[in-house]
Amino acid sequence: MYFCRLLVKAKVMAQKRKYTLDNTNKETLKNWYFLMTLGRQLDEKAPNYLKQALGWSYHAPYAGHDGIQLAIGQIFDKETDFLFPYYRDMLTAISSGLTAEEVILNGISKASDIASGGRHMSNHFAKPEWNIHNVSSATGNHTLHAAGVARSIKLYESKGVAISSQGESSTSEGYVFEAINGASKEKLPVLFVFQDNQYGISVPQRDQSANRRAAENYKGIKNLKIMYCDGKNVFDSLNTMHLAKEYAQTNSCPVIVHANCVRIHSHSNSDAHELYRDENERRCVRLSDPLERFKVQLIHSKKFTEEEILALDKEAKKQISAAHKKALVAPDPSPESIHDFVIPEPFASEKYPEGTHDGSKGESLRLIQALNQTLKAEFRHNPDTYIFGQDMANKDKGGIFNVSKGMQQEFGPSRVFNAPIAEDFILGTANGMSRFDKKIRVVVEGAEFADYFWPAMEQLVDSSHDFWRSNGQFAPNVTVRLASGGYIGGGLYHSQTIEGALTTFPGLRVVYPCFADDAAGLLRTSMRSEGMTIFLEPKALYNDPVAETVVPDDFEVPFGKARTRKEGKDISVFTYGNTVPMCLTAAEQLEKETGASIEVIDLRSLLPLDTEAVLESVKKTNRAVVVHEDKVFAGFGGELVATIAAEAFQHLDAPVKRIGSTFTPVGFNRILEKAILPDTDSIVTGIKEVLEF
Repeated sequence: MYFCRLLVKAKVMAQKRKYTLDNTNKETLKNWYFLMTLGRQLDEKAPNYLKQALGWSYHAPYAGHDGIQLAIGQIFDKETDFLFPYYRDMLTAISSGLTAEEVILNGISKASDIASGGRHMSNHFAKPEWNIHNVSSATGNHTLHAAGVARSIKLYESKGVAISSQGESSTSEGYVFEAINGASKEKLPVLFVFQDNQYGISVPQRDQSANRRAAENYKGIKNLKIMYCDGKNVFDSLNTMHLAKEYAQTNSCPVIVHANCVRIHSHSNSDAHELYRDENERRCVRLSDPLERFKVQLIHSKKFTEEEILALDKEAKKQISAAHKKALVAPDPSPESIHDFVIPEPFASEKYPEGTHDGSKGESLRLIQALNQTLKAEFRHNPDTYIFGQDMANKDKGGIFNVSKGMQQEFGPSRVFNAPIAEDFILGTANGMSRFDKKIRVVVEGAEFADYFWPAMEQLVDSSHDFWRSNGQFAPNVTVRLASGGYIGGGLYHSQTIEGALTTFPGLRVVYPCFADDAAGLLRTSMRSEGMTIFLEPKALYNDPVAETVVPDDFEVPFGKARTRKEGKDISVFTYGNTVPMCLTAAEQLEKETGASIEVIDLRSLLPLDTEAVLESVKKTNRAVVVHEDKVFAGFGGELVATIAAEAFQHLDAPVKRIGSTFTPVGFNRILEKAILPDTDSIVTGIKEVLEF
């Protein structure tokens, strides 16, 4: 029996040893060594660009990670796989196919840098056309994107895998756990590679976690395979990565590959490791140099002579020299280009270019009905549309407010499904899903209430500049639905409104409809557009008759088009969301009391904003009031007032007044809520003050 066990063990080890020095042909070994010496020479040359003021102002040397990085690139298939390298992955990028010129163009931030055109930090290597993705500087956040694209790989029955690479210290981030937990729950074909050099800048691993090896923090998670390898050893790394990829593909399960590495140099060119590593430690890691060890192996095995190795070193140097000369004369980014690729062009409505209709066609719907019917209509229109979030798919329940009710029954659990209570995971994997194919559209309930969306802000910030950062090569095609606002007695985390923060990010669209027809039209446009839209829904109006309107079946509302809900000539009231009906009621009341003619403009779209409509109305009435549910101080209305003051000051007959909530959280007790939020009475009082000025 013991002998049989030995035979089985030997067979497994033989399968693991797909590559050995003896059974690997010389041409393959030659290619590996050339990639390694090319990468190392670039790694050592990079700091010189900074010293000569040519660029590469951020460089994180990879020396000591050579084995695992060569292996990642060698198992990567650009036709089927998706690769998310981190900032230390220079050899990974080269092993995956990037040329010396492409690496240098990235390093010195030229316009022809294939990763970002000089927009992103140096050492953030990418080639989107090959599915090598441009990742954030927020270490490890791309684990969520890898899990998301792996979801699409599985849904579309592709044979590829997603590969996420990172250092061990970033595994302390919460969103890394969310990615691995979610990938294991969904059984997704994704490889999480931990390149463990035992340091996070100057912070040793012992200060990161109780376990010496970061992967051990993830033990016990079902459907997750953990493999270990010597990341300094070419053959061990290659064999482990091949085995990991085969396992992930065969079992449709995530795999962590924990590679033990050393960091030979400082963390980056802005770090001095002499300040926290003694000479003995630095000498030991130099003696562990993977490139030198591989070179010795090749020569001692007599597969290569020293002259052949030297010739490969010289050829790499020659290629780098030629690439250097080309890169230096490559064009720099132009200052005018900063406005390119901030956000993709949206879907353009041909039927309703102004986002209005005469009310003669369609069904009268409540706000919640309009949202539900539009979601279903768009799911029928585009079979590559998905929706997920918290509390989304439990029997007859469709989200906390039932906006998506009946969708899983019609479209199935592969298109309508629950997510863990992890907002970063929801948004990050939505971003990743859309990377698989541009035709995919994802709708997420970003949180059950808008107030709970804050954990996803890291992913929102990253997603907001994906299109700009990649020089127009990738935009997350995601609509983020958020039930927003108060007037429900919800209190903290259930009654706040957050558009004042969201509208500060270029690269997002932020819409806040009030009436059923606008909600349907903006949702349709959001789901048909490229790029990310934050879709804020005034939850207090979901079933309120005041928001009910006739909704044409095919209604579309363009972004950046305000809607005049009531014509007037004496004063302009600009509003959106929950306060629109209040403003209309206040206007009617004041017209009866004073005879004043009050214009009410429903902004609908905050980002982009219909500045033209705002200014035209002010020029007509010469007075303006801005009303919103958010706090007056630092609320979105401040931007409106600043725009009016800068571009229509000469037309004003009175100061512009803002009406909103007090500078406090929204309280739970209805008495407190009423004292905090604006209402019809406070709006009437505010408009009167401006009329009487």
